[in-house]
Amino acid sequence: MQRPDTVHTRTQLYARAIEIVEREHGTQIEIDAVAARLTTSRRQLQRAFTEIGRTTFRRHLTAVRMANAARLLTDPSLTVGAVARRVGYSQQAQFAKSFRAHFGSLPSEYRRERIVVAVR
Repeated sequence: MQRPDTVHTRTQLYARAIEIVEREHGTQIEIDAVAARLTTSRRQLQRAFTEIGRTTFRRHLTAVRMANAARLLTDPSLTVGAVARRVGYSQQAQFAKSFRAHFGSLPSEYRRERIVVAVR
């Protein structure tokens, strides 16, 4: 069982890291840089994500990026490549691969399905 002070510290660390990810998910954000900004070690931040968030930094970042990508794909004025760049992917192919793993369809398919539903 964790000491209450440890749980409190990791909870605060996790919450602050989540704020950074939410705000900066469109950049090339890395766990080491976030840990340095929070004046903690990479390992302590990993523990906070595992123990408090029940996830990893990478999984959380991907989930935030995918949620924002899904929202952006409903805007027909944005290309899939523009959406990829806005959510932090420099390679459209890597974005498509991550998107498909997360949602089960390619971004273009997802967009078509959402636009058709919206028109009905």
